[in-house]
Amino acid sequence: MNLRKRTQKVREAALRLGFNACGFAKAGRLETEERRLREWLNQDRQGTMGWMANHFDKRVDPTKLVPGAKSVVSVIGSYYHPKHEQQQEQENSPKIAKYAQGRDYHKVYKKKLKALFAETEELLGGLEGRVFVDSAPVLDKAWAVRSGLGWMGKNSNILNKNLGSFFFIGEMIVDAKFQYDTPVTDHCGSCTRCIESCPTNAIYEPYRVDATKCISYLTIELKEEIPDEHRDDLGNWMFGCDICQDVCPWNRNAQYGQMEDLAPRDKILNHDINFWEELDIKQYDALFEGSAIRRAKFEKYKDNVAAAAANIKGD
Repeated sequence: MNLRKRTQKVREAALRLGFNACGFAKAGRLETEERRLREWLNQDRQGTMGWMANHFDKRVDPTKLVPGAKSVVSVIGSYYHPKHEQQQEQENSPKIAKYAQGRDYHKVYKKKLKALFAETEELLGGLEGRVFVDSAPVLDKAWAVRSGLGWMGKNSNILNKNLGSFFFIGEMIVDAKFQYDTPVTDHCGSCTRCIESCPTNAIYEPYRVDATKCISYLTIELKEEIPDEHRDDLGNWMFGCDICQDVCPWNRNAQYGQMEDLAPRDKILNHDINFWEELDIKQYDALFEGSAIRRAKFEKYKDNVAAAAANIKGD
């Protein structure tokens, strides 16, 4: 089977499994991204995410992570849902980032990527490699760009003309060759809406984000209490933030996702701030079973809610 045919077959399998797009790139060292990452780390923009500096060589070179790797097969799948449009109208309600309103995508994606790997292995009569869903030192966004699945937006999210940016990324790093895609051009133009809309000025220059100021970092990754200077800036965000994506013109007509498990769970929607303030740990565990929100832990959640409540109530 020639490279074009095998590439087409794997892409078709990915779409059949519920991914919105699949791209192929030659495995190798990410030299440009390596310089950018090293500079970002040297400036301590990662905050308490010390793991970003771990396994640096593997992070910028997948052939060191998966010996014998020849290709990186990237997939993206939308988590955008009609219910998200209804939430846009509820300006003063407590908010949870769209990506975290459904089942933890790590679990959903890992299962589907394993199925894609099995199909590829059967198609080729053998395959060596691994699948990744934000679970190892892999620069997901860089490989999505190299695979032609989108361009890096000024808010550092990957933008796709058809999907916008409300999607997850996963990879197979394998020892097979494919017909490789080429990166697409940048279509941000002169737009700076994401930069102007960020309440903490986390996007300190186009394509550069200071994680220590990002609301998603402050409400998820930062294990300590949110610093006083940023509590007002959180607005009504209790977990994560979508501001820089909500204002992006490329998300005006974002495609809906095809994976039902990623759809918002009704049980976490449409609650007022009093509900969230009164939630105890037993209710928290039951409500967020199988959810990415569990990453924040109960104590962190309570601090996030306290900050959002003070902003909503004007305390």
